[in-house]
Amino acid sequence: MGQLLLSYLTIWRRMTGVAALAVLAICVHFVALAANVELGVDVFFNEGMVSELKGKRVGLITNQTGVDSKMQSTIDLFLASAPDVRLVALYAPEHGLNGQAYAFEEVQDKKGPSGVPVYSLHGKTRRPTPQMLQGVDVLVYDIQDIGSRSYTYTTTLFYVMEEAAKHGIPVIVLDRPNPINGLIVDGPMLQKKWRSFIGYLNVPYCHGMTIGELARYFNDKYQVGCKLRVVGMKGWKRSMSFVDTGLTWIPTSPYIPEADTPQFYATTGLLGELSLVNIGIGYTLPFKVIGAPWIKARQLADKLNEQKLPGVYFMPFHYRPFYGAHKGKDCQGVMIAVTDSKSYRPVSSQYMILGVLKNLYPKQVIARLNAIEASKKELFCKANGNDEMLALIKEEQYVAWKLILYQKEEREQFIKERKKYLLYQ
Repeated sequence: MGQLLLSYLTIWRRMTGVAALAVLAICVHFVALAANVELGVDVFFNEGMVSELKGKRVGLITNQTGVDSKMQSTIDLFLASAPDVRLVALYAPEHGLNGQAYAFEEVQDKKGPSGVPVYSLHGKTRRPTPQMLQGVDVLVYDIQDIGSRSYTYTTTLFYVMEEAAKHGIPVIVLDRPNPINGLIVDGPMLQKKWRSFIGYLNVPYCHGMTIGELARYFNDKYQVGCKLRVVGMKGWKRSMSFVDTGLTWIPTSPYIPEADTPQFYATTGLLGELSLVNIGIGYTLPFKVIGAPWIKARQLADKLNEQKLPGVYFMPFHYRPFYGAHKGKDCQGVMIAVTDSKSYRPVSSQYMILGVLKNLYPKQVIARLNAIEASKKELFCKANGNDEMLALIKEEQYVAWKLILYQKEEREQFIKERKKYLLYQ
């Protein structure tokens, strides 16, 4: 953004009149955008809320995404508050404190900054044990979420809240944006039988809530009894994607490298669980492309664009994955371009992609579906939230709209129910 602003300023110096004013207006827009949002962590420290913890021993659940709007680490901010506030424990989620661990890789306990112990919540246990909580007066959570139900950071928070409630320890959540935005509600709910670490809360796949709002929803709807406090953001609006905030994106995990990746994760991630196609994992565009040696790029792009899905355009694309599905093979498919993030429906688009693939290439798709291992089927059902949709995918000839409309009434009911837990209008 800084380079773009500099370019506009350079142009402005060479112009006069109305055109110059127009360019200056663009520059002012970018300056305003860069200061749009104060995160929960900004509010907590800048407005002196941290002083309320004077004399308290703090346990902090965080990772590399835990930074304020000036890119200062939340860990460092707490350490700088000593001796009034003592940071006595750190808790690391999946991918570890620094985010370098691969998906599902166990994270080990270790010593952190200034010798503070780092307890793994993605190793021998995924819940804080009584020993991990010993000597802790208050727990603080500061991790960036990606806006999809099938991501373990939210479950880690819910586990922490459940264990904290058992031990009478208050939990403070420093709120952060839903990077997709706070409007989009899309995809199926979660059936209780498929509740797991990758999906713990019965909300739509894209729920349109911030991590703080989800915590409020979970605490009430599931009667957790946690003494919860959410420190809200300032300046964030529900229509904002993360790009709109002017904040710097920190990759939440190895395959979520950019601020817009979360909406693509919700667009192709379930396809990846089915192993039908390559979804850019193993290439430079994770979740942003789909391809296989048996796809014809122009044919697939034309057929998808004929569906006139809101907010998206499919561009014919050719690539060769470096690793993963179809490693080293010439693949054809589409690159997904989101043209309007406010109207775009990621999960619905994904089901349309699946349906079009099955219609155009039935032999290859059915062969892949029949070859899926039991463990992969289970993972798909956990991520998607049910097993009924997998049956539809396998058995129905024209599956797209049946998947898109699945649980429509339940989503509408959720939208009504969630209103009292929302912090931002």
